[in-house]
Amino acid sequence: MNKYIIVVLGLLGLFNGIPKVRGEGRGDEVVVVYNTRVPESKGVAEHYAELRQVPPGQVLGFDLPGIETISRTDYRDRLEKPLAKALRDKKLLRWGPGTVATPNGSTQRVESKVVAAQIRYVVLCYGVPLRIGPDSALKEPGTENWNSQLRRNEAAVDNELACLPLLDQKFLRTGPLTNPLFGGTNAPSLNPTNGLLMVARLDGPTAAIARNLVDKAMDAETNGLWGRAYFDLRGLTNGDYKVGDDWIRNASEACRLLGFETVVDDNGGTFPTSFPLSQVAFYAGWYDENVSGPFAQPTIEFMPGAFAYHLHSFSAATLRSTTHNWVGPLLARGATATMGCVDEPYLTGTPNIGVFFARFIYSHFTFGEAAYTCQNYLSWQTTVVGDPLYRPFSKNSDETHKEAERRQSKFLDWSYLRLTNFRLLNHEPMASVVAALEALELSRQSPVLQEKLSALYTAEGKPSSAVYALQQVLKLQPTPQQRTRVMLNLGASLVALQREPEAFEIYQQFAKQFPDYPDRPAIYRQLLALAQKLGKNEEATQYERAIEGTSAHIPAPKAPPIRPGI
Repeated sequence: MNKYIIVVLGLLGLFNGIPKVRGEGRGDEVVVVYNTRVPESKGVAEHYAELRQVPPGQVLGFDLPGIETISRTDYRDRLEKPLAKALRDKKLLRWGPGTVATPNGSTQRVESKVVAAQIRYVVLCYGVPLRIGPDSALKEPGTENWNSQLRRNEAAVDNELACLPLLDQKFLRTGPLTNPLFGGTNAPSLNPTNGLLMVARLDGPTAAIARNLVDKAMDAETNGLWGRAYFDLRGLTNGDYKVGDDWIRNASEACRLLGFETVVDDNGGTFPTSFPLSQVAFYAGWYDENVSGPFAQPTIEFMPGAFAYHLHSFSAATLRSTTHNWVGPLLARGATATMGCVDEPYLTGTPNIGVFFARFIYSHFTFGEAAYTCQNYLSWQTTVVGDPLYRPFSKNSDETHKEAERRQSKFLDWSYLRLTNFRLLNHEPMASVVAALEALELSRQSPVLQEKLSALYTAEGKPSSAVYALQQVLKLQPTPQQRTRVMLNLGASLVALQREPEAFEIYQQFAKQFPDYPDRPAIYRQLLALAQKLGKNEEATQYERAIEGTSAHIPAPKAPPIRPGI
């Protein structure tokens, strides 16, 4: 590995100089839970168990309310206690005397802790309640003088069940519980014997969406997780909220260093509706209350296995909507895995998405392992949605590329794109990187590689070659959103080269091919300026009228900022 990359990875906490140790993520490490009152819940559970080869005795049904919010009493009596009893009876967890860590770093002897575990994960299926409602009757000694931000006992069901190994230790249900395994790099330590059960859910607006999460995860495990990475920062340089930007920037750097084509937007607003989000493998951003911009459109292109996350206090207030909050809409539009908060977590109580990306794509953790090493707190507000066994990066990039070549994978061009980015990261001369890509037969057939060649030609100061490569992309069946981006770039490049007749033709084609493009006034203004310059008076009049008949895109107002910390 190049020394430069090692240094940067070290700064990000992605590389510690020793091999990462991790578990295998097998189906026999999972217990699947469904709601007997919701017929679709059992169907999702059985589908998951079949695909992941979960033993039949580890698929458990409980009589639960068929709504998203469960009372503290029902949670305790209908889910937590019956699940703990089943795990004891089936000897999947064994409790006994032992020692536990204390907050000051020492250890103390306890009468009962999990001393042996056959499982590490619990998968909650569509129909299992999402959140535990607040209980004003719950009074816990020692909490009466706490800050009001902490004197709360509502929680995500997943996050509360993650503490099930601590059940006999009578942990406080008021406020968050510090996660002792936050930031860990040793995956097997994420174990009930260390006080943590990794709980995720297969859920979403419909049972079909929930069911498909494991299908898409296994598709990506077989064929690889490929595509582009998009990160939407707020451009903060100071203040209490800057940490949110820092987390997302670290996530973007992890993707860039792992060879992904990475886009970082640090403007104050979120991505505008007109932004062409094509072939999305990763997304992380903040801070709108409800799904917005391109994510609110049906045109977004999520790749199989894509992870998407939007930081907002109530991003997972419900999972049943395709238009409100973020988690439900992201799943409805094709994301395979995500996280969110069911209630106000405060900023430091949200997942550290930089740590998540580091563990998931660099340390080769499963989705569940990465999700639980990135949370500062448990017994709090985070829900983890997706197959916790999902592990798309089980091999290094060389092994992945050789496998893609051997199988002649339909994603082989993406693998070559990643290798090209590695060569650039290793500071190889631009000319040799370009020559290698030009010599590749696949480059002449791939819109992905032709678009990369265009970017490299631009970096070399060869604008005419860059334009030619973009023209080639349009002949190679790019996806609709890639075509959108390429045509807009091509039009702007032709204008810069003073090739106005060609630019005019491209913008005319664009207006015809994308009648629903959200920012049509911008296209009409380009066409008007070009028509006037080319002396096309009739067309100029036409576009003036078109501009008058449309309104310019106005970004949605940003929601009030998340509270900074606990």
